[in-house]
Amino acid sequence: MDPVEQKKFRVGSVPYLNAVPLTRGIESELIFASPAKLAQLLRRQELDAALVSITEVLLHDDYDILDGIAIASLGEVYSVFLAHKKPLTEVREVFCDPASLTSVNLLKVLLAERDLHPDFVPLESYPAAVEKDFVLLIGDRAITFQRESHPHAIFDLGAAWLELTGLPFVYAVWALRRGIENRELRADLRSSKNFGLESLDQIIETREEFDEDFRRDYFEWHIHYHLGEDEMRAINRFCELLTKHKLGPVFPPKFVR
Repeated sequence: MDPVEQKKFRVGSVPYLNAVPLTRGIESELIFASPAKLAQLLRRQELDAALVSITEVLLHDDYDILDGIAIASLGEVYSVFLAHKKPLTEVREVFCDPASLTSVNLLKVLLAERDLHPDFVPLESYPAAVEKDFVLLIGDRAITFQRESHPHAIFDLGAAWLELTGLPFVYAVWALRRGIENRELRADLRSSKNFGLESLDQIIETREEFDEDFRRDYFEWHIHYHLGEDEMRAINRFCELLTKHKLGPVFPPKFVR
């Protein structure tokens, strides 16, 4: 019997629709987990790289960011929002999707800029979300919530960030643990993104999440995958606001090709 081939790198990603184009062709090699769980695995050095919340990189000086690749939006993102039954000015407590990292800090910043400082507590279960006056949801469960009947108004965090700053928002990046040689891994991740974007029509047509019209709208209008000058400016602005509202310490991002 041939020995089992050891993987050269341990890589994690989120199991959400928005990550599919960035992991095209390497799905079988990945560990899938929530943003919060991926951050834990990185901190324990059980992963060498992960498609992880930008907050994890900014609040821990242990990672490099793979340049040129991100999950970002310019305006309404649709899958990251605060659902609220009462006016935002009445917020005292926000129930948070336990999978979330960046979205919690982004919401804290957006509310603090309005001089609102609620408590943030974990959401006990997804079915309970519809009962809450203020609930923060992310990813595919957020999409499902928004597409079903609910009594809430939607405070879309991507739209609110654009209104505040005039910039896109970067939700996730490839975080690379320092101290290991990963040139080959960086090349593989770039190739996967290129393959994903080249085959985006096929992804839209063949994935099973939601319906095809929604998938096309989501990928073509709500999400993008480049990390350019505007996205870097947005990351720097987020760093400034995290620091301003004492959500740090914040470490300057370090990009690698």
